Amino acid sequence: MSAALTTTDYKQLTTAISGNMRKLKAGVPEVIAGFNAMGKAALAPGVLDAKTKELIALAIGVAARCDGCLGFHTQALARLGATREEVNEMLGVAVYMGGGPSLMYAANAVAAFDEALGAQAQ
Repeated sequence: MSAALTTTDYKQLTTAISGNMRKLKAGVPEVIAGFNAMGKAALAPGVLDAKTKELIALAIGVAARCDGCLGFHTQALARLGATREEVNEMLGVAVYMGGGPSLMYAANAVAAFDEALGAQAQ
């Protein structure tokens, strides 16, 4: 496992967020259903494949500095067979578009992807 600029355990974070989302869904089921439908539509097969769409989502997560986004989208990329080279190249574009703050989150995305790959191998 590589050193991260943060001590975030992305698997633990995504598990906690998922539990909190279940609670939120109980309070606002229509909102969560709408969000889930939007996500399903956005990731549906089309001209872009699922891996490309997840790379875009991770780039936006880096630019928005969203730890949960790093966790969920790196896990999806590991499942979809993304390579380190693909993730690194996308992170280069995210850094270019987001400057210094995106560079810091790109470094954290590397740690999240390493963690997701390790979990995938188990």
